[in-house]
Amino acid sequence: MNHLAHTLLAGDDEDLRLGGMLGDFVRGRPDPALWALRVVDGIRLHRAIDVYTDTHPEVLAAKASLPPPYRRYAGILLDMWFDHCLARDFLRWSARPLPEYSVALRALLWRQDALLTPALRRFRGYMEANDLPAGYADRAVLGRALAGIGQRLSRANPLDSALPVLVAQEEELQRCFEVFFPQLQGFVQEWVNRAGS
Repeated sequence: MNHLAHTLLAGDDEDLRLGGMLGDFVRGRPDPALWALRVVDGIRLHRAIDVYTDTHPEVLAAKASLPPPYRRYAGILLDMWFDHCLARDFLRWSARPLPEYSVALRALLWRQDALLTPALRRFRGYMEANDLPAGYADRAVLGRALAGIGQRLSRANPLDSALPVLVAQEEELQRCFEVFFPQLQGFVQEWVNRAGS
């Protein structure tokens, strides 16, 4: 899952949401001297969501359905596409409208600026320039994001041409998302309950 899903799944807890954003920008064991324990929990939750997603049968089947050479990058492609699914039907999954949610998430990152890694500060600028995460509802923004990720990878890759491949499989990927995401929500609720006890 990508940033929109990670923060939405963290619920109303701002520390968990911040940890959800930090999850892609922190390597190794998160240092409790740098962040509050609940922020560390958010980083851990981000990682638990990634493991759950990467091993879910529906996601594995969706990855296998992508043709070479895209299959090698299926994890990235599906994470981004699932945020697209979430964004374009956001009111189904959240009581808050997506534009409002998006502005509030960026405001959280500004309020907690001192806790951000340099890479997340740079990404916040990208978020603002592209109205993310709300922008993920727009296929053109999604296509540019995939191309940008591809440029940052060290080896040649087909991410800049992946959007039409995803669109061609839209119906099946939507079906996968519809089955998978509610189960992920249940997993997260159990994880949060265990972490809070």
